[in-house]
Amino acid sequence: MSNQLEQLKKFTTVVADTGDFESMKEFLPQDATTNPSLILQAAEKAEYRPIVQKAIDEHKGSDLTGDALIESIIDRILILFGLEILNIVPGRVSTEVDARLSFDAPTTVAKAKKLIADYAAEGIDKSRILIKIASTWEGIKAAEELEKEGITCNLTLLFSFAQAVACAEANVQLISPFVGRIYDWYKAQSGQEYVGAEDPGVQSVQRIYNYYKKHGYKTEVMGASFRNKGQITELTGCDLLTISPKLLAELAASEEALTPTISAETAAAKGEEKVSLDEAAFRFLYNEDAMAVEKTAQGIRAFSADIVKLEKLIGEML
Repeated sequence: MSNQLEQLKKFTTVVADTGDFESMKEFLPQDATTNPSLILQAAEKAEYRPIVQKAIDEHKGSDLTGDALIESIIDRILILFGLEILNIVPGRVSTEVDARLSFDAPTTVAKAKKLIADYAAEGIDKSRILIKIASTWEGIKAAEELEKEGITCNLTLLFSFAQAVACAEANVQLISPFVGRIYDWYKAQSGQEYVGAEDPGVQSVQRIYNYYKKHGYKTEVMGASFRNKGQITELTGCDLLTISPKLLAELAASEEALTPTISAETAAAKGEEKVSLDEAAFRFLYNEDAMAVEKTAQGIRAFSADIVKLEKLIGEML
């Protein structure tokens, strides 16, 4: 029998959740996702330092100074990492907008367009890029505008049904519900260990998936932020799953049989009635979910902090 990773690939698009090129070459995912934390981790490793140095060297003689220079170098680092990844994976790479723009729709749109233009200058079609944006109301509105212009988006830091509904109504290409961080919150609150179908992170993705399929939304569901292999296998059949190298290795080492646990065919019976959210309804429903409010804010803070660390690293190298 083939290993679980090979079995999973028959039912679900497997995505690498890493900035590590060697892991991608080993596990052969379709797509890859990055975030500020993963880029920082990679940039701090000796083997990836030449990419950072290349971005800096390309700016020698630039008219830019101070914060504008460092911002431009970071944009270039994101593009250089993206280009390397696209040489490995056949599909798409998710490149994240600065998390500090999470409540600024116009600047998010401008930054996304710049990243797409930078990729285009390297000969990369926008169909291979997902612009990654936090699932705030402002982030969702920015993505809605970008999608109308043919720039596909990945809405990240998604923890609530309200966020998922708003993303679908905005015709966002893809969402990344964070299974592991939902699990973390409920485990910390209750002191209880959640396994398999009882896992609240797994249940959240299943609920969103069933709702999308029942009502014919085109938005893809990509489970993310996994803490253990069981969370992944419980979502066999999901559109996509983005998985860390450690868990990809665990799947590759297991030969247990896998069967789909969710499917578009069964979603109609399980999906809820359609709801529609304007800004006021979104903010109220989202605010009712203490876990989502806490984990979204925590995620934005953490990604923002890692961008600051990357800026400091570049400043030191300059």
